[in-house]
Amino acid sequence: MKDNPILDFQVDLKDLQFIGKDLQRPECILADPEGNLWSADARGGVMKISPDGRQQIITQSYGEAFKQAVDEATRFTEGTLPNGLAFAENGDILISNFGTDCLEVMSREGATQVIYDNIDGEPIGKVNFVLRDSQNRVWLTVSTRIKNWMQAVSPNIADGYIALADESGLRIVADGFRFTNEIRLDAKEEYLYIVETCGQCISRMRVQANGSLTDREIYGPNKLGRFGFPDGIAFDAFGNLWGPLVMVDQVFAITPDGDFQVILDDTNEAAAIALEQAFREDRATPDDMLAAGGTVAPWFASITFGGPDLKTVYVGSLRGSRIPYFRSPVAGLPMVHWK
Repeated sequence: MKDNPILDFQVDLKDLQFIGKDLQRPECILADPEGNLWSADARGGVMKISPDGRQQIITQSYGEAFKQAVDEATRFTEGTLPNGLAFAENGDILISNFGTDCLEVMSREGATQVIYDNIDGEPIGKVNFVLRDSQNRVWLTVSTRIKNWMQAVSPNIADGYIALADESGLRIVADGFRFTNEIRLDAKEEYLYIVETCGQCISRMRVQANGSLTDREIYGPNKLGRFGFPDGIAFDAFGNLWGPLVMVDQVFAITPDGDFQVILDDTNEAAAIALEQAFREDRATPDDMLAAGGTVAPWFASITFGGPDLKTVYVGSLRGSRIPYFRSPVAGLPMVHWK
């Protein structure tokens, strides 16, 4: 096999570049072939960032049916909080909304519709991430069924699940994950790779023709590095799986051989060690988590490959106001909207 281009590859903090300004919770970022970035925004929508740096916020606008539902369901008045993003086949933006607990679709002008707000007659839970595959099926992750998601930041809770939406509707295809976060399919869509943030690991499952998932196993180390807490993931064209460790602010990669390496490190080590200990003892508090953030864009949350050659790596975050980026020695695996 050809030598892995990322072996021994590391990025120094001083070599990072930045795009965007005054962003609010740029957790998930989509890159398109035209060079635009589409970043989730806590004001309720998406920030479009052009290659020349111009910014345009597209805020969600709900129809009358949804507004009527708002009057009847107070949970919708607590605010929209776009988390995961994916492009629909027609170019609209699928939004897994961590605030409304819904899967939504938003046009490029902001008109928003709720696609799913329940499953099997029950509230979906904390919708985290959405992914569209080459068959135009939509995969959805739910981190926890606990409404106050902070209570699910525990090594002892495994109530997250994965749902699949196709011509038959929305159904659960795998359950029992420790805070399900981002998911990705490999190049042949043979396996679905699953972030378990509170499992501090990546799982994978084989994708069957009907969308069912089987043969669950840990991919790579049982615990990622010293501190764990993976959030987003993305493949490169060689087969390396990249991702950030949220709260402790590292970017890592798992090679096809299962080896783990740190590519970018902005760790506040003392605070990260304290958080790890508190988590192991099931007593981690929001203060512990906030203290562990780095300096560049606190709480790294996602990895996006973009640019004309897919070799620019953008790092999303939960608490940053701009997007750090750097160049990779290998291109990212094109997502379905690039093909």
